[in-house]
Amino acid sequence: RRRRSRPRHSTEDVYFSKSDQLKPLKTYVDPHTYEDPNQAMLKFTTEIPPSSITRQKVIGAGEFGEVYKGTLKRGRKEVPVAIKTLKVGYTEKQRVDFLSEATIMGQFCHHNIIRLEGVVSKYKPFMIITEYMENGALDKFLREKEGEFGVIQLVGMLRGIAAGMKYLANMNYVHRDLAARNILVNSNLVCKVSDFGLSRVLEDDPDATYTTSGGKIPIRWTAPEAISYRKFTSASDVWSYGIVMWEVMSYGERPYWELSNHEVMKAINEGFRLPAPLDCPSAIYQLMMQCWQQERSRRPKFADIVSILDKLVRAPDSLKALADFDPR
Repeated sequence: RRRRSRPRHSTEDVYFSKSDQLKPLKTYVDPHTYEDPNQAMLKFTTEIPPSSITRQKVIGAGEFGEVYKGTLKRGRKEVPVAIKTLKVGYTEKQRVDFLSEATIMGQFCHHNIIRLEGVVSKYKPFMIITEYMENGALDKFLREKEGEFGVIQLVGMLRGIAAGMKYLANMNYVHRDLAARNILVNSNLVCKVSDFGLSRVLEDDPDATYTTSGGKIPIRWTAPEAISYRKFTSASDVWSYGIVMWEVMSYGERPYWELSNHEVMKAINEGFRLPAPLDCPSAIYQLMMQCWQQERSRRPKFADIVSILDKLVRAPDSLKALADFDPR
């Protein structure tokens, strides 16, 4: 008995379960904190031989190159996958940023977070292989299916996204770019958070209000304190989540319509908030408004949001009362 209770000597052991599967770490590790990003990648991703991957057709273009639908041979099975590639002529920084997205994704394991299958980093083109999501990005999907879902289905989508975000917040990971365009939908309408590619380190450049090293800050989705003084936290992700709620309930309308980014910032700081979408349950609009509290400490946590949505789904009558619609 005493032998069994001896302490583990290897710090590595704690990351593995009996089946040698990587368990999610309690806290997310930023790959940029490694002197050699390749070490981080080796730790958190699986290298896939290029011979087991078949690219079939281009389904989109990412920041770094084309995205394909394809298959991954796994034993005797072929599973559908999405394949992100790094285009030729990349810089060393682009290579590190491209592969760091996989290093981040490889640390997560949740039903509502896009699953990393592995990477090709020893051969060119470099690739990131993820599960394939048949219905693509949520914003486009909703625009194509306008009016086709019941309220419970829409709220179910919101609950899934909130559950994924609760998991990320528990791992101390701040997304910074939560928007319907970065949520993917599978054939069972399960919504999964994706796009871990926006560089998390803000550079000290004069345009920093608008730019991170990964591109422009998405003003319409971003909390005022994150725009004004770069305070990105799980609470600023909650603000963005409120905008995602609005996108879902409006079937993919553009937040703040034709207002310019500058006009959006001015309106928010003057206290303007998006009005309720048509046929939006009052309880859902109230939750959106909570997410948009100017004072970030007053916004709900993702754990609160998940339990509120669970209660609403379990008592569908609570979704019958509709918020006032303001047809601007």
